[in-house]
Amino acid sequence: MPAATPFSSLEVCAGAGGLALGLESAGFSPVALVDTDETALTTLFGNRPSWSLIEEDLRSFDPQDHPEAFDVDLLSAGTPRVKSIATINRPGDQAERELVTAALYLVGTVKPRAVLFENVPGLVDGDEFGDVRAEIEAELTHHGYRLFKSVLNAMDFGVAQDRKHGFFVALRESDAAGFRWPTPLPGPAPVVGDVLHASMAAAGWPHADAWAAHARRVAPTLVGGSDRRGGPDLGPERAKAIWERMGINGGTVADDVPGPSDGWALGGERRGLPALTVAQAALLQGFPPTWQIAGRKTRKYRQVGQAVPPPLASALGRQIAAALTGSSGDSSPAP
Repeated sequence: MPAATPFSSLEVCAGAGGLALGLESAGFSPVALVDTDETALTTLFGNRPSWSLIEEDLRSFDPQDHPEAFDVDLLSAGTPRVKSIATINRPGDQAERELVTAALYLVGTVKPRAVLFENVPGLVDGDEFGDVRAEIEAELTHHGYRLFKSVLNAMDFGVAQDRKHGFFVALRESDAAGFRWPTPLPGPAPVVGDVLHASMAAAGWPHADAWAAHARRVAPTLVGGSDRRGGPDLGPERAKAIWERMGINGGTVADDVPGPSDGWALGGERRGLPALTVAQAALLQGFPPTWQIAGRKTRKYRQVGQAVPPPLASALGRQIAAALTGSSGDSSPAP
């Protein structure tokens, strides 16, 4: 549920709302969410009809046309995954870098109290992304912000998935002294079997208990992939092999959970194993069961796999909110 005293936020490249949902629980109320994807905006409207949605490419978004965007407490952006110079091989691959530049432009125009950028972990510490990182650092410091950067793993914050995200947080000097990175939750991360047991049993699958007892590990990273790819699956071959060891066919995404007549036999053909549904993938991302994803199956799965897990966004959002209010947050020091 939203916090009682919300801060204002502007979010760009909002997608299916994982970042916005987590920030909402930390006390941030969006004045607008911007995305060019009509299906993702349908997802947002279906779950939060009160949110103001703007269908526009970030590269052409002009805050002068949306005065509510000025002087918000937080500008947040989960831009599409950037690619290193070494791997860019198609003209369309430049779009991801252009969106980072467009988000940086908004900082100087909107003048938020705080900035949150999310992207691949390598953008924070990888040599192959040094040019983009230097652009981010130069632009944010030029506008008078103190910059913090770190890689956080969703499995440390209550998500049953080994999933790392790179984050840049920037705050005005008057607020920066109170910022701390969130501290990982105590104890082990949730496991796939526990998170998905109820849904696996929902249609009467007789092997649900045995499967859940077997699948006692965190999931590998769910990969949404590019819209230029084919149908949905659970990631690269190494990830599919991990899913197979958990008794799941990672080569596809199912329309329905397994039923009474479906079998389950480890060590056999991958295609004989049950596959996850989009709703189950959303649970592994930390979305609440009530969060409905719009579109056809492939487009649904893309939205889920590309999202920031809401519990991770919530943990980080609480720390930004604490810095903005002058409270201490938790005790994890910011480098």
